[in-house]
Amino acid sequence: MKWHKESKVLLQGVHHPLGLTYLEQMRSCGTKLVAGVSPGHGGELIGDLPVFDLVDLAVKTVGPVDISLILNPPYRVLDAALEAIAAGIRQLVIVSAGVPPLDMITLLREAQATHTLILGSGSQGIMIPQQFSVGTLDPNCYLPGPIGIISHCDRLTDDIAQTLSAAGLGQSMVISLGTDGLNGSNFEQWLQVLEEDEQTATILLLGQPNSNGEMRAADYVASAIEKPVVAYLAGRGAKIKRHFGDSLTIVANQLSHKRPLLTSVEQTVQAFENANIPVAEAPWELPIFLPLAMESRHLGTD
Repeated sequence: MKWHKESKVLLQGVHHPLGLTYLEQMRSCGTKLVAGVSPGHGGELIGDLPVFDLVDLAVKTVGPVDISLILNPPYRVLDAALEAIAAGIRQLVIVSAGVPPLDMITLLREAQATHTLILGSGSQGIMIPQQFSVGTLDPNCYLPGPIGIISHCDRLTDDIAQTLSAAGLGQSMVISLGTDGLNGSNFEQWLQVLEEDEQTATILLLGQPNSNGEMRAADYVASAIEKPVVAYLAGRGAKIKRHFGDSLTIVANQLSHKRPLLTSVEQTVQAFENANIPVAEAPWELPIFLPLAMESRHLGTD
């Protein structure tokens, strides 16, 4: 994988209403944005970023691209992603949420066949504070430091990072898996990345209480991860037993029909406890839990 400040990044769907805002935000972090793609707008400039009609034309002009950030409307994400893969781009960040499940299944099969890594759909992207950012994470919330974050939440990621930064607990790498039901990469893949990352001392998992992905993450931590891990499950204290996704899903579920409960809150918390992963009950407890986890791990190895 090549996720660092030298990575060359393409922005698909650059005419998204907030495209220019995201462009400038990423550049402020040091990200090398080399081109944008928006059919029918080839030859234009967004800021000073050249825009092309097709990904293939962009790659032929600016050279090989490492990452594509996809902002296209959900029903156009599949075509955009397949176009990027066909042009040789092997890392995709899909910000768009609500991609049709059958489209995601088709895309994930192609990604598996071509060894393409995908974040999303519904991902805020990936960030190394003050070095590199691809996505919509707010750089003002992050500081360099030893905490690696893997999130299955939406904007709560920024809020919790801001809480940690205010307590002097900076972040080494922040990964947003996405909030849709089907995502490309998972907790296990990124847990291994952070386990091997020399800048990461402790790992923070931000998850949902009724998701099988969090259960698998707990099992993986117990079997393969040596670094201390702390977790927070958004919505853990909710009284209504419904499936949790992003904020839109939470509100919709409270007002409409029930969705099948994949796994209970109690089961998820128990899985984390069995893996010796402390679970904070509130975000403001994390600045206490994380240093304690690091200290206890060091004491355990002495």
